[in-house]
Amino acid sequence: MKFDETSRITVSNLWRTKLRTVLTTLGVVIGIGALVAMVSFGTGMQKNITGMFETNDLFTSMQALPSKINMDEVMHGNMESLQKQDNKNVPPLDDRAMGRIRILPGVDVVYPEISFPVKIRYRGQESRTLAKGLPVEMGRYKPYSAIPYGRFFKADDEKSIILNPFLLRNLKIRLLEPGNAKKLSLEDSLRGLRSLPPDSLLGKEVELVTSVVDVSSLIQNPMFTFGLGRGVPVKETTTRLKIVGIDAGRGAFEGPYRDRGIQLPLITAQRVPQMGFSSVWDLLRSKGQQRGYASLYVRVKKMTHLDPVKKEIDKMGYGTLALADQLEEIKKGFVILDMALGAIGTIALVVAALGIINTMVMSILERTREIGIMKAIGGSENEIKTIFFIEAGIIGLLGGLFGLVLGWCVTRIANTVANFYVARQGGPHVDYFYIPPWLILGAVAFSILVSLLAGLYPAIRAARVNPVEALRHD
Repeated sequence: MKFDETSRITVSNLWRTKLRTVLTTLGVVIGIGALVAMVSFGTGMQKNITGMFETNDLFTSMQALPSKINMDEVMHGNMESLQKQDNKNVPPLDDRAMGRIRILPGVDVVYPEISFPVKIRYRGQESRTLAKGLPVEMGRYKPYSAIPYGRFFKADDEKSIILNPFLLRNLKIRLLEPGNAKKLSLEDSLRGLRSLPPDSLLGKEVELVTSVVDVSSLIQNPMFTFGLGRGVPVKETTTRLKIVGIDAGRGAFEGPYRDRGIQLPLITAQRVPQMGFSSVWDLLRSKGQQRGYASLYVRVKKMTHLDPVKKEIDKMGYGTLALADQLEEIKKGFVILDMALGAIGTIALVVAALGIINTMVMSILERTREIGIMKAIGGSENEIKTIFFIEAGIIGLLGGLFGLVLGWCVTRIANTVANFYVARQGGPHVDYFYIPPWLILGAVAFSILVSLLAGLYPAIRAARVNPVEALRHD
């Protein structure tokens, strides 16, 4: 029997029992749809997190720390072991160390990480946030190369500042995007927010308020200050800076209007009066270690340069911290998540496979006489098996293709509903589902494979039908 004749018989058999074929195929469609929807959620989350790493250049950046720090010890709160580390012979993380790191092959940018708490005042309103110093070179890279409103710094000593929408909302200002005349919500109106276009803020001055130790008060009356528990005397200093840019302020996984702090030119940040303590790494510095920068930001030219540069910095005696090191662990976590979600979707596909077995066994009972005739006129067992395998394969193919369509529709609806809710909370639009090419091909192939396995028993049973008894079958 030729293959085209076998295929014609198969299609004829499926068409003869249209309702049963449709219902059986529908079970496979639901199973594949559930599988695709589940796995696409896991791949979508992985894609978003990996994209966040790339957007923030976490694959090409690291921190250089003044001493080697075991992050496991820090996470478990074992600070005593950190203090016992022998870092006395390690040179301080100062300008000289920064110069040594800068000349390493593959290093692109190195600068001291300077951050400190500040208070911003503008038109009678004020808000607390964190200020961060950045060199002009960082304007070439994301996210600073894509500031939506205004520009990045032109000089390291420029008296300027970059704000974000979260901070502006605390200052009772809601940014009115170009071409968007959306009115304030009732909640925003009750909070006293004003809608202003970004251009109206650029060029305006804000007051940057920082706290410093009041040395004069300590000299005049030190016993009174500490002896009666009044605390360390501080005073506020004010620095006036011009707004040159407004950052996007939030990302896919930062929640609605999360504060990303403000940015200052590096030298300007160093000149702003502030407390001596600027980083948690100051607390983790070993006893006897000379004071230098709390940490350095090191950016390499390519991701392949990250490990060699880390090793060279480690040889100098300094510690390193790169979030890219955790990427493999994150990927392993997503593999487990995808497996768990895929297992849930596979359950529905297994149920569909049982439906295929039931359908084809019933088909054998109904076509026993027909099978006997085919064997009586010379049909082999392999040809009988092929007919039933093709029937199972067609059900699997149709179920896989329509299951992909169902899965895609489900993910689009779920994504729309999720983003509608997030948008009402002020969050950004995020694609929570992602269907890569390997999932498309894999889903169809898996559907066919499961269907063929489900058709294995019916095919063998059909091939073993005794032709004499089959011809006697009523």
